[in-house]
Amino acid sequence: MLLELVVVLTVLSVVYNVATRDRVKPASALYGGPFVDVDGKLVAYRHWGAHGTPVILLGGFIVPSSVWDGVGRRLARDHRVFAIDLPPFGYTERKGPYTLRGWADLVRAFERRFDLRRPVLVGHSLGAAVVVADALRYPSETRGIVLLDGDAISAGGAPSWVSRVLVGPWVTSAYRIGTSSDWIFRRGLAGAYPNHPPFTRRFLDEWERPFEVQGTLDAFRSMLKYGIQGFRLPQLRAVRVPALVLWGAHDTVDSVPAGRKSAEALHARFHLIPGAGHLSMLAAPDAIAKTVDSFAGPRKRS
Repeated sequence: MLLELVVVLTVLSVVYNVATRDRVKPASALYGGPFVDVDGKLVAYRHWGAHGTPVILLGGFIVPSSVWDGVGRRLARDHRVFAIDLPPFGYTERKGPYTLRGWADLVRAFERRFDLRRPVLVGHSLGAAVVVADALRYPSETRGIVLLDGDAISAGGAPSWVSRVLVGPWVTSAYRIGTSSDWIFRRGLAGAYPNHPPFTRRFLDEWERPFEVQGTLDAFRSMLKYGIQGFRLPQLRAVRVPALVLWGAHDTVDSVPAGRKSAEALHARFHLIPGAGHLSMLAAPDAIAKTVDSFAGPRKRS
């Protein structure tokens, strides 16, 4: 009986995967750009502003660069602002390595590509660890770092056998069903974005569509062994560039005390954002843009 059930479920899964295979597409078929070739990798980004101190915005785990639109438009009055999709999130081509060093190298290559000298780096959630990695490796080339709802602290990964188990047609089916479920995304986003306006179809699509990019499932599977990538508090104390920590007062994903500990280790000012959750850039774009603008320092016209 059990064997028959497994066979039936496998057949149904294969049929479903064949029927939905057209959902999987190259990133360029799902996003109109802009893209830029960075060391052989097609990187998706957004851009606001034409002059001033450069500011680079990096999202967290599965966070698309579209979340920065409000912050980017406000900062664009006095800054050149770029938001990058770190792979395998958003629409950047799914080419690894998906590691802190790999992401930091990509950001540094992106800076060279656009001649962005001594930018301010803003990292949200997972992106906070990326900006810390950049500051540790390139202190003289970084104007300052901002950690937004991310403490940059590492946590353990899954056992090595997990990625070997997550294979077969059932995994693909579960992935496609889960990543196209409005209900799942509404629940998850509501927890990270308290007091949000109604979620529109367009807003949900911005979160769901990147999961259709070719290679995303394999990339996620390969990331399991790394766990939550980051640093230890003593390593944060070695950062020698100006730092600022911003935190949503109602963040239930990463705790406020964790943010305060990282700020203390970085010798950085800690600023709480009233009314915001983990996705504070959506809840309070004005407050974040104003604080980052002040942190970036005097204007430099170019």
